[in-house]
Amino acid sequence: MRILIDYRPALRERTGAGEYIHNLAGAYARQHAGDGTDLAVFTSSWKDRPAAGLASELAVRVVDRRVPVRLLNYLWHRMEWPPVETLGIAADVVHAAHPLLIPTRHAAQVVTIHDLFFLTAPEATRGEIRRDYPALAHEHARRADAVVTTCRYTAALIERTFGIPPARVHVCSPGPPAWRTLGRGPHVPRDGYILFVGTLEARKNVGALLDAYARLLERRPAAPPLVLAGKATPDADGWLARLAQPPLAGHARHLGYVTGREELYAGARLLVLPSRDEGFGIPVLEAMSAGIPVVAARAGALPEVLGEAGLLVYADEAEELAAAIERMLTDEAFAGGCAARGLARAREFSWDRAAATLHGAYAAAVANRRARGRSG
Repeated sequence: MRILIDYRPALRERTGAGEYIHNLAGAYARQHAGDGTDLAVFTSSWKDRPAAGLASELAVRVVDRRVPVRLLNYLWHRMEWPPVETLGIAADVVHAAHPLLIPTRHAAQVVTIHDLFFLTAPEATRGEIRRDYPALAHEHARRADAVVTTCRYTAALIERTFGIPPARVHVCSPGPPAWRTLGRGPHVPRDGYILFVGTLEARKNVGALLDAYARLLERRPAAPPLVLAGKATPDADGWLARLAQPPLAGHARHLGYVTGREELYAGARLLVLPSRDEGFGIPVLEAMSAGIPVVAARAGALPEVLGEAGLLVYADEAEELAAAIERMLTDEAFAGGCAARGLARAREFSWDRAAATLHGAYAAAVANRRARGRSG
């Protein structure tokens, strides 16, 4: 089988969607090494090129085209042109890393839907997502030969919102990182910081976290520092300004996007993720697999991912969030128990399992494409 996976979200800074497609492609390639599978990852940019060692790292072919991403996306999303075949690509399956189809003349088409935030809160999205996803995702999802998502929560939303049969939606949940030293037991260092990991955008609800941390400082001036790790968007301007003013100045800091994930998590005492919506919440899985206790919002897929391994709160309630953080800091037995349960919970997720499910999605997509061809 000839497979083309859209690798563009991972071309630069690998945030959630990029990390997902990078690891999923690598796991799939490992599982199908030597069986005749031709797996290629597609990149395009006017100035950014894939890493020199990408092909050997993932054991894939890299198909790189010097086409500006915004231009190609506009043509693909709005005109459904050019088909990948005109870019010199032959494939049996074309897998988009986002909810909109990649045009092709002959291949089965697969889309990836991480969440439906672009429908529930389009005003909080930007750029092409705001322009194209709300208008086009419904039709594209219904036309796709298979839909890939990351959890049952989002799968149910997709099925209900777009009217897609459950058999056409495939849940490929992420796996945890392969830590070098973390993950051997609970990791709750006394001098560790309170960690947030994620892009600083509206749905991550960073303002509620800052409100909760300010309340915590009122009660506990010696509370551990708050560290925000993630790329700042225009949504973050007000939050970053707050970090430089009392009461947060000297207690909270923003690191920006961080590549050394193990070092970042190794310094943490707990992870807090107060998002208003998450299609999965990879930082929660990362923290659990590292043995770090978690406080997360009772929203989106986070309850499904965290299970009974940590504390779930209504994140817009600053006092409830502050109390949950405080309990993790002061009740060492409770925090250690959460960390231990998190380690066990993280072992239920696997990139190999995700890749096996993805193979089933591809096979089903090819069969659906053939059936459409016969009926047409």
